[in-house]
Amino acid sequence: MTDVTTVSLRDVTAAPLSLTPAAQAKVAELIAGEGTDEVLALRVAVKPGGCSGFNYDMFFDTEFADDDIVTEFDAVKVVVDADSVPLLVGATLDYSDGLQGAGFHISNPNATRTCGCGNSFS
Repeated sequence: MTDVTTVSLRDVTAAPLSLTPAAQAKVAELIAGEGTDEVLALRVAVKPGGCSGFNYDMFFDTEFADDDIVTEFDAVKVVVDADSVPLLVGATLDYSDGLQGAGFHISNPNATRTCGCGNSFS
């Protein structure tokens, strides 16, 4: 039996983070590859650290806090913790697979400065 978690959306009227169709497809593919019956969500967080002040953190999660913001993009759930929301509002998660390598990239209008690695910002 699957437990259902109710998440308070507080007064947020829009998703703090959007996903491009390519990112949605890749996240859905990765979740399907996990081969679990649990409901997995992509957790996107901002943590202190990195060469520019903050680092992005992304991983699959099955647990949600009462103040998490959960947004659904078709079959993909994205979870953002309350502390990360202000730093991610308006950001877009994209996925590309090209000659320079494959990977996720976050375009964040809140970043005033970014690192060459693309994972750190301030």
